[in-house]
Amino acid sequence: MVNVNDIKNGMTVEDEGNIYQVLEFSHVKPGKGAAFVKAKLKNLRTGAIVEKTYNSSVKLAKAHIERKPMQYLYQAGDAYSFMDMNTYEQVELTGSQIGDDIKYLKENLTVDLIYFGEELIGINLPEKIDYVITATENAVKGNTSQGAQKDATLENGMVVKVPLFINEGESIIISTEDGKYVSRSK
Repeated sequence: MVNVNDIKNGMTVEDEGNIYQVLEFSHVKPGKGAAFVKAKLKNLRTGAIVEKTYNSSVKLAKAHIERKPMQYLYQAGDAYSFMDMNTYEQVELTGSQIGDDIKYLKENLTVDLIYFGEELIGINLPEKIDYVITATENAVKGNTSQGAQKDATLENGMVVKVPLFINEGESIIISTEDGKYVSRSK
């Protein structure tokens, strides 16, 4: 058990049968009354973000989350196959289990599968992923206003905005937090 005053960002806790990751928190000591903790929590099963207020004497159970690195193999219908590179064990996830992270998947990408006990909760992507551009328009001469961008289709079918100097066949890095262009690959 963890006292609510001792929670930290990134910590995983159990509350009311749900598993939460602490996104942010603040200790509040009003002029009158008892101190309390306001926390912004992400439900690891549903992905929903909730804000909760706890009395400072509340204790929460610490949730032990295990992360297993797996390699994404392929998609067959609504089933997405991943393989443990050590044991060669394969796991299939549905599109609903993966959620919005589906758009970032590409063959041979290494992700972390998140387990709570035996229950598979979801996946955790790397912060940045390399992609090859399969299609983009050529820059128009004279269209050099500051920050000008164009659409580029990536190897996994995702379309992102890139600077005008990026060409088809180049390798770029995309952030998985917001899906935006970061830089060229080295």
